[in-house]
Amino acid sequence: MKLVTAKEMKAIDRFTIEEVGIPGVVLMENAGRGAFKHIKEYFLRHLQEAVIGVLCGKGNNGGDGFVVARYLHEEGYLVHTFLFGKKEQVKGEAAVNLRIAEKLGVPIVEILDENRWREAREYLIACDLIIDAMLGTGLNSEIRGLIKEAVSFLNETFPGLIVSIDIPTGLSSDTGQPLGDAVRADLTVTFGLPKVGQIIYPGAHYVGNLEIVDIGIPPQVIATFDLRHHLVTTDDIRDILPPRPVDMHKGKAGHVLVLAGSPGKTGAATLACLGALRVGAGLVTLGIAKSLNPILEVKLTEAMTLPLPETEEQTLTKEAWDEVKASGVRYKVICLGPGLSTHPAVKELVKRVILEAETPLVIDADGLNVLAGDLDVLKEKKNDIILTPHPGEMARLVGLSVPEVLKDKLTVAKRLATEYGVIVVLKMARTIVATPEGEIFINSTGNPAMASGGVGDVLTGVIGGLLAQGRPAKEAAVLGVFLHGLAGDLWVEKRGRTGLLAQELADYLPKAREVVEKGEEE
Repeated sequence: MKLVTAKEMKAIDRFTIEEVGIPGVVLMENAGRGAFKHIKEYFLRHLQEAVIGVLCGKGNNGGDGFVVARYLHEEGYLVHTFLFGKKEQVKGEAAVNLRIAEKLGVPIVEILDENRWREAREYLIACDLIIDAMLGTGLNSEIRGLIKEAVSFLNETFPGLIVSIDIPTGLSSDTGQPLGDAVRADLTVTFGLPKVGQIIYPGAHYVGNLEIVDIGIPPQVIATFDLRHHLVTTDDIRDILPPRPVDMHKGKAGHVLVLAGSPGKTGAATLACLGALRVGAGLVTLGIAKSLNPILEVKLTEAMTLPLPETEEQTLTKEAWDEVKASGVRYKVICLGPGLSTHPAVKELVKRVILEAETPLVIDADGLNVLAGDLDVLKEKKNDIILTPHPGEMARLVGLSVPEVLKDKLTVAKRLATEYGVIVVLKMARTIVATPEGEIFINSTGNPAMASGGVGDVLTGVIGGLLAQGRPAKEAAVLGVFLHGLAGDLWVEKRGRTGLLAQELADYLPKAREVVEKGEEE
């Protein structure tokens, strides 16, 4: 599903009005009518005597609010509309709908000062429902003044239901960050296309339930724009996940080499192998320090092990790569990093693999940590590289703090991907996949139960397993993240909301794949 930034949505609207010739007042009417239908469906279907307040700004968001207020009034609800500003300050299509609403008897009260706002609060506190149409997607600075007071009132004092029109007032439609503060809505009805900031966190917390209204923008118009943000859904994934051929054998399903593990972290190596196996890789070999090999031969039954040279601290050395090459095995992909340690010898090994490996690489955990401050080696790679950092690892990679990464996560991921020509999987709620071409894919699966040690190691193996089966790097990353999250969702449906173990997540991967292939309900 395509997502848009504020600038992109504005351009699409303008093209529709100016080039196609659909009047803006028609689009606004469609928006308001569609919002009214969702509000009625969600909250008013069985409520005939609701008292409703509509808070409008002076721009087009307020214009949408005037249309909603008119439909509610015509339906017989007790509606009062409050305008933050003077009526003569409202322009264009919004002014048209303000006049229509007034002529049809919708009360519209100007909020110009603290006294007027206090009077309005006395009405609003008794409402069953408040419609937020104060500020829309074009907001790019912190809210202030009476509108900021209104946002605080809605969040901290008002006991009823809140619906935001297009986007909660105060929320950045591009970053999902509140600009000073933002309305916490129960329902947000957005228009045309969903906005990036409504999908990523923390924006998704403020949006509540999200509904999208088709306001009459022709699909041909949307197709003319190069939209680079995507929400990954089951339908998207089904298109890139072909059924497994009936004549499949393990040789066709690919061979994954996992270089992982160190003392105290053999579990990470095991889980990466399980992820690759459960997603359908034909063969998996774990390259492990020689002294740890007996442990892993017990822990892993289906995967093979390859004992490799080690340091005195039982971590892999750079010479381990010589033995991998000398083994003569043709691996389709290498997964590098889970539990590998940050020993200086490991850093040398990781560099060698990046510089010399001719297969795609998936680099995670300690493989990322040893790269921090020395990313230029990535530019000398011979094949695709997929990096899978969580926010802490990302912060170390790019020299920022974790809060700085989280505040502008899309930009940070995109910059790393485009500058170094790698695919970046930034693991979090609504995991982000950024490509070297500047595309952003936001995942729609996953849940809080997945906040559990080892879950990321499984993902490393999942992506590697899909690469081994012949999926292109971008598809493997997007598909792997989706299936990984869906496996977690399926576990929650069966087992509860906490206590998910990483190994159990891996066990649900075959079912997740089946759900996508067969089009079953999630």
